[in-house]
Amino acid sequence: MAQLLSDDQITEALRDLPGWEARPGALFRAVTAPSFMAGIGLVDRVAQAAEQMDHHPDIDIRWTTISFSLTTHAMGGVTDNDVKLAGRISALAEDTPG
Repeated sequence: MAQLLSDDQITEALRDLPGWEARPGALFRAVTAPSFMAGIGLVDRVAQAAEQMDHHPDIDIRWTTISFSLTTHAMGGVTDNDVKLAGRISALAEDTPG
């Protein structure tokens, strides 16, 4: 089972995750898509990746702003699973077509 990351480990992981920030018990990032439909497409791609990883983000859609919050609920905080999914989301966000 995954283990909680320390604050120092989270800070270190965030160095490789531009746009992500630490929030109490979670990693957070908001992405602005070029259009509503591009944002929905991103959500769909993230959902597929999350299913493959068996680790699911909290997602909030506000027109073209898509917010992702990652936490390992069973552990009550951030684990390496969250860091890996954050990296995957970042890669998918970079590939979001306009």
